[in-house]
Amino acid sequence: MGGTQGRSDAPDRVVLEELEALDSLSAKLAQIPPARTASEAPIVRELERLRERLLSGDENKDLSALTEQYHNQSAILNQLRSAGQAVQVDPASPYFAHLRLEEEGRRRDLFLGRTTCLEKGVRIVDWRDAPISKIFYSYRQGEEFDEEISGRERQGEVLARRMVRIRNGVLERVQAPEGDFSRDANEASGWRRESLGTPRLAGGEAAALRYDAVDADASALGRRMGEGHHGEPLRADKHLPEITSLIDPTQFDLITRPASGYLVIRGSAGSGKTTVALHRIAYLAFADPRIDGPDTLVVVFSRALARYVAHVLPSLGLDGVRITTYREWVHEERRRHFPNLPGAPRDDTPAMVQRIKLHSALDLALERQVARVLGPRTMDQAFDDWASVLTQRQQLGEVFAEYAPGQLSERDLDRFVQWNRRRLDELSNAIAGDDDADAALDPEDDALLLRAWQRRVGPLESKSKRPIHFRHAVIDEVQDFAPLEVRVLLGCLRADSSITLSGDTQQHLMEHSGFTSWTGFFRELGVDGAEIDTLRVSYRSSEQIMQFATSLLGEYQEDDDIVTTRSGPPVELFRMTDRGACVAFLSDVLRDLMASEPLASVAVLTPNPAVSDLYFEGLQRAELPRLRRIRDGEFPFKAGIEVTEVTQVKGLEFDYVIVLDVDSTNYPDTPASRRMLHVAATRAIHQLWMMSVGTPSPLVEGVSAR
Repeated sequence: MGGTQGRSDAPDRVVLEELEALDSLSAKLAQIPPARTASEAPIVRELERLRERLLSGDENKDLSALTEQYHNQSAILNQLRSAGQAVQVDPASPYFAHLRLEEEGRRRDLFLGRTTCLEKGVRIVDWRDAPISKIFYSYRQGEEFDEEISGRERQGEVLARRMVRIRNGVLERVQAPEGDFSRDANEASGWRRESLGTPRLAGGEAAALRYDAVDADASALGRRMGEGHHGEPLRADKHLPEITSLIDPTQFDLITRPASGYLVIRGSAGSGKTTVALHRIAYLAFADPRIDGPDTLVVVFSRALARYVAHVLPSLGLDGVRITTYREWVHEERRRHFPNLPGAPRDDTPAMVQRIKLHSALDLALERQVARVLGPRTMDQAFDDWASVLTQRQQLGEVFAEYAPGQLSERDLDRFVQWNRRRLDELSNAIAGDDDADAALDPEDDALLLRAWQRRVGPLESKSKRPIHFRHAVIDEVQDFAPLEVRVLLGCLRADSSITLSGDTQQHLMEHSGFTSWTGFFRELGVDGAEIDTLRVSYRSSEQIMQFATSLLGEYQEDDDIVTTRSGPPVELFRMTDRGACVAFLSDVLRDLMASEPLASVAVLTPNPAVSDLYFEGLQRAELPRLRRIRDGEFPFKAGIEVTEVTQVKGLEFDYVIVLDVDSTNYPDTPASRRMLHVAATRAIHQLWMMSVGTPSPLVEGVSAR
């Protein structure tokens, strides 16, 4: 602890300057009249009325007209809110940073906040838009700057660069190179000065999976950390090389199981489920070289994992195996079997419709439809079976009452049938030649149509019109697929085929897939009694990370004792008053990390793409090296800083993980949020940080905040 400077009963000079600055700005802000805005209440009431009409069962309503009115009113409300917020600074927390510059002998103070206000002597700029905010993110106190801003070259020196925390109009904290100052009633000065122990990410460089050469040093891999046994250079790529020497006895037993039938592997994050599944293919191919060919299919959850697997298999001596995501495989097959139907899927399908279309009761309805209606074994008849099942309300009600009593309300089924009838009308018009028809299939229709084909026509067909029969199939992250979707794949297996299913219900993210338990899942697949093998050692994350990650699950935790192989830094939570402050903090930390550990991989994870874009744009201003915005799973598996969403990183790992906006809005206490945050946490190998703007999520109450 550093104590205070000068008199013990007086705050430090830095604190006094910030107190004076806040008093001055607060007084000036009080002189600015509030912006006049129209009332939102009438527009909100109209939106509520329109929403009720849209969701009603009134068959006479003009859906397109109501939808257009709703969008128009929403746009007016957004404009009204934007106009009302554009010139207003929150006096309770007007800014989060203070920048003092000297240019051409002149000194001036600027403050960074959530909005710009340049009147009555106030100089607060929006950290997202104001070009001059780049100086704050790119330079440190005492450095000289040289930037072109708004077409003009600016040169000078950063005299002061400080982060502040202001709540309810009160200055609570000042972070500066001179010290970290916080209010403390027990101190004579009212302020406590902490030592300059800036939070750091360190010590985990090059532990994550990378692309690598075949002749990688196996001993270094065994350590899975940045430094080698003999100080050898660290690898710059991020992919899994030949790791057979690292397989443990339990994993080896699963890899070498007999060829035919089911192998079901469950295990916690980082326990090697995917590793076992891929090595099992290599083991089976050694005995039967035909396994290394297009008759073996590896189905994964995301494009990122597909790209990862595509680089792993060649290192295991496998070159002919087909690797795909389920969505890509089922969409390609549906387009080939039903070429007259639209290609691009809808992106506005209601969650209720998605859930029902993937329900196993729909497969039962298809089975009964085929048994009840005699018809030819053709594509057109399979299409008719599909359309009939989706629109026959009485038959749907009977099937759900028998198969899943109480799961759906009568209103749910009514709305489901109404949705499908409207979509089929659009589809019929498009098939008849109406170019203006807005025809598209729901994404879930791909699997449902293929299942209708299998029920009516028989096995799916290859391009050569021969039945599709895989020798071996792997389905990774199987807990995020509906039983109906898996049945489509099972229908493509030979009688003597083998299949490997791997998953972890604790990482179940796709709520509408309907997965509830392994027992229920296998019962719906029609394979009651399938044996499940469990991997209990988590090799990826440190003990501290796994303890936190499992605590998130609460009553949904399945494994009482997860074994880890090493210790690491504590999991930490950082509370920020503003996203701009969060960007400033991260800029400093990540710049230091990239300088000290250039081979480190860092995942900066957000709840959604809009938030990812905001943070990426902010970090870009700091000109951080190897900063990338990742979309659609396009990970390069190289060293650097990658900004993306939690849903993009499932199955992947990084040396460091920083989870942003871990607040009560994005992560409420729900099963889905618990699992989502669990997935985010278990991507980290060495160190895990979380950051919250506003009230932290109740799920992280046990983590000490800084």
